[in-house]
Amino acid sequence: HQLFERYYRAQETRKFSKKKALTLRELKTLQPGDYVTHQDYGIARFAGLTQIEIGGHIQEAIRLVYRDDDVLTVSIHALHKIAKYSGAEGTPPTMSKLGSAEWENKKKSVKKKVKDIAADLIRLYAKRKTAPGFAFPKDDFLQAELESSFIWEDTPDQAKATEDVKHDMQQPHPMDRLVCGDVGFGKTEIAIRAAFKAAANGKQVAVLVPTTILAMQHYKTFRDRLANLPVTVEYINRFKTPKQVKETMERVSAGKTDILIGTHALTNKKLQFKDLGLLIIDEEQKFGVKTKDKLKEIKVNVDTLTLSATPIPRTLHFSLMGARDLSVIATPPPNRQPVQTELQVFDEIIVRDAIARELKRGGQAFFVHNRISDIVEMAAMIVRLVPNARVTVAHGQMEGDELEKRMMKFVEGEYDVLVSTNIIESGLDIPNANTIIINRAHLTGLSDLHQMRGRVGRSNRKAYCYLLTPPVANLPSDARKRLNTLEEFSDLGAGFNVAMRDLDIRGAGNLLGGEQSGFINDLGYEAYH
Repeated sequence: HQLFERYYRAQETRKFSKKKALTLRELKTLQPGDYVTHQDYGIARFAGLTQIEIGGHIQEAIRLVYRDDDVLTVSIHALHKIAKYSGAEGTPPTMSKLGSAEWENKKKSVKKKVKDIAADLIRLYAKRKTAPGFAFPKDDFLQAELESSFIWEDTPDQAKATEDVKHDMQQPHPMDRLVCGDVGFGKTEIAIRAAFKAAANGKQVAVLVPTTILAMQHYKTFRDRLANLPVTVEYINRFKTPKQVKETMERVSAGKTDILIGTHALTNKKLQFKDLGLLIIDEEQKFGVKTKDKLKEIKVNVDTLTLSATPIPRTLHFSLMGARDLSVIATPPPNRQPVQTELQVFDEIIVRDAIARELKRGGQAFFVHNRISDIVEMAAMIVRLVPNARVTVAHGQMEGDELEKRMMKFVEGEYDVLVSTNIIESGLDIPNANTIIINRAHLTGLSDLHQMRGRVGRSNRKAYCYLLTPPVANLPSDARKRLNTLEEFSDLGAGFNVAMRDLDIRGAGNLLGGEQSGFINDLGYEAYH
């Protein structure tokens, strides 16, 4: 022991992990009628505690009811085999039949699926590590020029993430890095530097963004940052005429465009890059699996940089498993303040006060209402409550140029309140807007809520976020969990925690593809684990 400075621990028999087994405390919280999973017999309903006599001793036991009302009593000593069932919220699982081979078969098929997924994963990553990539040369003077022209000082994490990304790009095999930083922590700047590094070395860059408005915003940011440097930036989205899109595509395939920013249109078969060297995916959690699979085909030997504020559970799972390289930007830019988040029951007085207070200090406000059918009535309500506010409405079913015009006017401060659906959630950067009111917040997913909250508090002013819901007692439990998570994690840089909590509420999903919530529901999350 002293020689090797190691301690040897006697191996005990196979242990059951505490996390999955039922503890006595959980047993107390189980209600009759809750679903539980028994390792050997499958999914049943819990029917309370009972007492049985074994060899003349009275013992506590648990009653489980299976399909067709078969009852199984489990001694309290076998607690470690029982776990509370947690699958997708809201759908009851299928109960198992005692004495049939169904549960064993389910376990077998899931095991097989897990093996298949693992094999696919290993194949994909082996392919990537051995795939010939392009090793970019070290930085040149133009890169230094770009980085020194950044008006803010890099935060330590930002500098480190930039280094990591550039280091990966200089390797001979393709990069696959996830940069996870909270809303407004300067991920776009990292993307701009990476894009310029690729473009300066004669490669093309594709920047994939989830929404039309974001494509526009990114185009402006990229164009302004790269204005004095020898690269051409273009964008395609659904507001452009087919003729304009076609011309852009021709320029891309001729190699005249260095950086192309766009929505799903980038995965179009017709779009041929002359020499693609870097793919940047912004807000990856917004893309469907189909788009991502198309991307996988593009990116076998292309460097990939993924930016995300709340990475979807699968991506997170992936990075935590080490299958992807992860950079976390946790330090907020100096003099940022956390957004004050309040959960309130819908009330016109709250809306009136919040908006009036924001206008009084010369700011602007968002009001998010995710139903197009009555969004105009909502805008009318705000005009009625705050008569001096200049209110405009924006949603995805408007004509493209009209939407663009209204957004631009709001950005330039001609309107005070923007009533919109959740199209505003990703990437809009309006430092002057510092109050956001989200109506019917219980119907929105966790990462979307976190994204929307990130639209405010992008300057040194105190920002407010109001989540309005029907009376809390009427909400389903997972909606309550989601809203409490947001209220709890309102500090700067909470995106990572939000995603971790999401992993708990929703489960991790099939790692590779479509079934984000996965066939885990067959067994329940714990048993699957």
